[in-house]
Amino acid sequence: MNDNGRRLTILHTESSLGWGGQEIRILEESRVMMSRGHSLRLLCPPDARIATAAMRYGVPVTVVPMGRKNVRGWLAVRSWLKDHPVDVIVTHSSTDSWLVALAAQTLSHPAPIVRLRHISTAVPDNWATRWLYTRASRHIVTTGVAIREQLINVNRFPGQQITSIPTGIDLDRFVPGHRDETRQRLRLVSDGPIIGIVATLRSWKGHVYLFQAFREMVTDGLAPAPLLVVVGDGPGEDNLHRLAAELQITDRVHFAGHQIDPVPWLQALDLFCLPSYGNEGVPQALMQAMACALPVVSTPVGSIPEIVSSGENGVLVPPKDSRTLAATLKRLWLDPGLRHHLGQAASATARSRFGIEAMAQAMEALLTRVAVTR
Repeated sequence: MNDNGRRLTILHTESSLGWGGQEIRILEESRVMMSRGHSLRLLCPPDARIATAAMRYGVPVTVVPMGRKNVRGWLAVRSWLKDHPVDVIVTHSSTDSWLVALAAQTLSHPAPIVRLRHISTAVPDNWATRWLYTRASRHIVTTGVAIREQLINVNRFPGQQITSIPTGIDLDRFVPGHRDETRQRLRLVSDGPIIGIVATLRSWKGHVYLFQAFREMVTDGLAPAPLLVVVGDGPGEDNLHRLAAELQITDRVHFAGHQIDPVPWLQALDLFCLPSYGNEGVPQALMQAMACALPVVSTPVGSIPEIVSSGENGVLVPPKDSRTLAATLKRLWLDPGLRHHLGQAASATARSRFGIEAMAQAMEALLTRVAVTR
């Protein structure tokens, strides 16, 4: 409940069928807001992975056929909004944002809409999109300052209508663990350092460049040989298995698949690498790894430089540059002292900046302000 004692009824909509940081933020934020006394509901398609996950998080969910921009989806969303008044709606992907915005135009007393922009992919610069973001939506929230500046400078959206509220993580869960014990529990056998990535297996997360860099490490004859742990699933999985075979590193790559709880997998690592080359906001996996006191290697893409200061609490390398990535990973592999220093600095950054309560308080204040000025 906010400082004014007002209890909000909040609806989140998500049309994406996939799973990643965006969906996790919706559920984590909803769970914390519920603990603060607010009423939450998620509206999503029946085959969305977030629908099943919502039950695990204890977030009430309703499924409607809203996975496509068509009349059926519009009618389903409109019918639900008409029968279930709420104080404010938070939309997250393109399809649900359009369906909600167009449905709201036909209702006599529609709830105000907040468009939450998670990624740095370019927003189309046309009149229809401008209407969606600046007229149909009461406010825009971005997960990073760089995304906010992009919307202002490139799309010319009014700055007073856009607020950056970074995603928060549960700092009670993401903590350093007992590495050797965790490896035994996960059956990860390696005499050398373990490098890991936790990300959906999609192209722009940069797995291809990590695999190429890792091959350099293996062929350099480093002993004991490192192990690469890949946590996650997604559309690029088959291609990555083929690439590992082509690079002859299959025996040194462990595909862990999707993991409901990534904590032990992070706690088993020596190094975390996320070589994304596009679309990122502030990746939750990177924040989680830093909270677990891991030295991180990433790229200056999206809002990543807002949390990683290269050489201070991690290392940033150019995107799509497997040679530089390999050299950086080898340097850290050979220098345990540097790994420890970067990991401790990463942990300090996480403890001071990544708490989920700060995100919840900022979202609560903004949603309250939007709801009372409807």
